[in-house]
Amino acid sequence: MTKVVLITGGSRGIGAATALLAARRGYAVAVNYTANSLAADEVVRLIRADGGVAMTVQADVANESDVVAMFKKVDAKLGRLTALVNNAGVVDQTSRVEDMTLERLQRMFAVNVFGSFLCAREAVRRMSTRHGGAGGAIVNMSSAAARLGSPGQYVDYASAKGAIDTFTTGLAKEVAGEGIRVNAVRPGLIATEIHASGGLPNRARDLAPQIPMQRAGQAEEIAEAIIWLMSDNASYTTGALLDVAGGR
Repeated sequence: MTKVVLITGGSRGIGAATALLAARRGYAVAVNYTANSLAADEVVRLIRADGGVAMTVQADVANESDVVAMFKKVDAKLGRLTALVNNAGVVDQTSRVEDMTLERLQRMFAVNVFGSFLCAREAVRRMSTRHGGAGGAIVNMSSAAARLGSPGQYVDYASAKGAIDTFTTGLAKEVAGEGIRVNAVRPGLIATEIHASGGLPNRARDLAPQIPMQRAGQAEEIAEAIIWLMSDNASYTTGALLDVAGGR
């Protein structure tokens, strides 16, 4: 059976690194993006140049109709899904809680939490043996921030990732008898573009001395953990929250 993975937010950072590694490990890869089609196209080009199978698929994971349409497109082009990586996520400018607007909070939870629920829902409908599926794996993207709280910077982001931890635990137990494993990776400080979108482009460099390993992590290191959780090598692992945070 062909292994098919959908990676949300797959056009850059951890998502792109995961897409490239998944293709090298034999997966047909659907690279989701919201707006940056050029970046998604480049990831697909690299996969195809290396002999892999890949497609781009545009969708805002916070939009239910977008999510439903995205899964149907993957069905039609790549076949039945065997893995989902709920990687799409956003941060915002650093802020204290008393300065956060409702609009900011709604966006934070719509993308980071509701989007993961919607995508997992569609994946379960395809993977679960209750629905005629052959099983599969879901890997959610949490964060060390769920443990640390991110005071004075991103308490809203940390709270959203805390919700992902609970979601992972609950869904894993719900579908464990239906052939689906659900786990989460909790990256620490990783050198990706997401820090710039939060207004701190040098955050990984500046905070590296606070990490026990004295450095920021790389997207490829997180991708390795994700691919392991997707693979048969993790066949008895479900409900796990895997910290990949340099000891932080």
